[in-house]
Amino acid sequence: MSYEGNRHSGRGNRHDGRGNRHDGRGSRRSGRGVRRDRGQVALEYLGFIPILILVAMAGVQIGLIAYTAQQAGTAARAGARAASIGESAQEGCVNAISDWLTVDCPPVESGDEVTVTATVPIPSIVPGWNFDPARKTATMPLDH
Repeated sequence: MSYEGNRHSGRGNRHDGRGNRHDGRGSRRSGRGVRRDRGQVALEYLGFIPILILVAMAGVQIGLIAYTAQQAGTAARAGARAASIGESAQEGCVNAISDWLTVDCPPVESGDEVTVTATVPIPSIVPGWNFDPARKTATMPLDH
């Protein structure tokens, strides 16, 4: 048997000579349909981008909260150490943390020890998300 008019025998996609593909089951697919699908996928990704950005910002915000809490602990220990030897607790706190954070460290002396509570405001990268400040306390024996 000869199939002179058909360049492709067997199963698979065939072309009808006009740029259309034919899958052998009676349906024709245009090469333009693939481009339309690409546009739809691009729109779906475009709709998903705000969700991805929000999740990323939430992740960064959680990291900032943890970092601020760690810095508050460091400030409280440094302030208590400074106050225990007769220096300024506030200055000890400020020198112990990152320059872009602010801290308040009032010392409280009681008997033979000093307690410093460091309060550091948590920065927010997402507008409208406000957090209570991080508070950490450290106590050291007086050494002066």
